[in-house]
This record gives sequence, C-alpha cells and structure tokens, in this order.
Amino acid sequence: MSEPLPEVDLRRIRARVLDLYAAVQALLLIGIAVLVVYSIRLGTLTGPGVQESFGISLALMFVMAAIVVHITDRTYRVWPLGRRFTPTSPGPVTSEAQVRFLKVLVIVLAGAAIAYILGGLIAG
Repeated sequence: MSEPLPEVDLRRIRARVLDLYAAVQALLLIGIAVLVVYSIRLGTLTGPGVQESFGISLALMFVMAAIVVHITDRTYRVWPLGRRFTPTSPGPVTSEAQVRFLKVLVIVLAGAAIAYILGGLIAG
C-alpha cells in the first residue's frame, strides 16, 4: 500500500478542490446571468425563432442551476478527502403517510385541472 499523505499536502489538495468547486459554480452563475439577460433582450416571443431561442436558454438555465445544486450537495454530503455529512434515515412508511400523500396529490391535481381550465378560458 502507499503511505498516507502528510497533513500539509492534504490541506493543499482540499483547498485546490474547494477552489475548483467555487470556480465552476461562479462560471455557472455567470452563465445563468448571461442567459437571463439574453432572454430579456429577446423581446416578444412572436418573432421567428424567438420561442426556440427562449426555450433553449431556459433549458440551459435549468441545467446550470441543477449542476450548481448538485455540486453544493456533493460538497456537503461527501467532502473529498475528509469531512462527511450523513443525512438522517427516512422514517417508516405508514398508512397515515400514504393517506397524507394521496390527499396532497388530489389537491395538486385539482389545482392543475383548475389552472388548465382557466387558462383555456382566458386564452380562448
């Protein structure tokens, strides 16, 4: 087996990884800001190709935001070369929890149906 790294090298490696994570997140946030400005500058969505450009920029913003959330999550859950954070284990699945889930699901579906109907009435 290889011998363990000295503490100085471990600190240097940890700092380098943290700097890399910070740089990636800063670039992603700058990219999101650029796409927001681009989306605002597009103007109305009725021009040729504007809807597609807006959709692509919106999709890229969501992907970048997901990557930022993922990097932050990985930083705090499994810190490279050291600190670990273990989330609490989920509780048991009970019939009360299933009933609560079904109630929330029915309310969300009813809200979505009402929004769909109202959207159709307003647009039509």
